[in-house]
Amino acid sequence: MTDVINALAGIQAGSALDKARDNRPEARKHAQASYEALFAPKEPGTFTLAERFAVATFVAGLHGRPETKAFYEENLAAAGASVELRVAIASEVFESHTHGPYGHYPAGPLSVENSDGLKYAVGTTARQVLGPRLTAAFEHTHMLVFHPRDAAPPSLQAMLDAGWSTTEIVTLSQLVSFLAFQIRVVAGLKVLNARPA
Repeated sequence: MTDVINALAGIQAGSALDKARDNRPEARKHAQASYEALFAPKEPGTFTLAERFAVATFVAGLHGRPETKAFYEENLAAAGASVELRVAIASEVFESHTHGPYGHYPAGPLSVENSDGLKYAVGTTARQVLGPRLTAAFEHTHMLVFHPRDAAPPSLQAMLDAGWSTTEIVTLSQLVSFLAFQIRVVAGLKVLNARPA
């Protein structure tokens, strides 16, 4: 399988930057293995590939990285997602985009960093297209991206109520976490790749 980080960052095989990445073989190997485990598993189970790529497209859109968003949009289309679903995701990215992180710490010295922010809920029209599982997933994902301090049982219960299993919720959380890592690595490598040799 193609090295996804290299592809997203526009790194040519054998280039100086490709060789520099080879200096961290374990990091490189595990980044690719994480992608494959999340997006090309032998047995995706009931957390379908289409759902995985839908969540990834939403996350990449929230992070505002066009190359990563385009990559996951292409994979979402290849997974059989309808145009209606892809349009609904793009609309929700636009409606829910904000800056963060937000949230509240328990009472104490860190409380001075408390910050309110957008409390996201999927729009009525999009709910009909996304269905209950993706609606719950998007709302939970938005919280993980912008309100990580506010993670609490009610958000997890909403996922369970929408039909997500505990294992699927863990996988979704791993997916969101991996994308935060991948997006930042790609952004940094693109800067390095753009520097004159």
